[in-house]
Amino acid sequence: MAQHISEIMTADPITVEPRTTLSEVARLMRDEDFGEVLISDQDQLRGVVTDRDLVVRAMADARDVNSTYAQDVCSSDVVTCAPDAEIDEAVRLMRENAVRRLPVVDGDELIGTVTIGDLALERDPHSALADVSSAEPNR
Repeated sequence: MAQHISEIMTADPITVEPRTTLSEVARLMRDEDFGEVLISDQDQLRGVVTDRDLVVRAMADARDVNSTYAQDVCSSDVVTCAPDAEIDEAVRLMRENAVRRLPVVDGDELIGTVTIGDLALERDPHSALADVSSAEPNR
């Protein structure tokens, strides 16, 4: 059983630059089947845009997705973890901060991401969350 985040994280996370339009962010999420895009500038994490951010912070306010940028709707106060953090630490961080995804940073460098689904697959592979997380995406 894995003990550290580096053993279960997704390396090379999907990233965009701060001035990427929301239409580009949405297409990337669709094409890569991912609910989160990390905003980075020179490999440094600057924020996170989730599919929920697109709906709540952009669409609900009728923002133009072709002239609104990722940096305009992102969460910039991002909770992160280190690759050598124990899995229990990631669980604690997610629980305390009510987040489903954690960017993984090594010093200042963004190197990966870990999701609540990754943790479920590792710690409770027979749970409903693990089943959903391992299922093929809807197309």
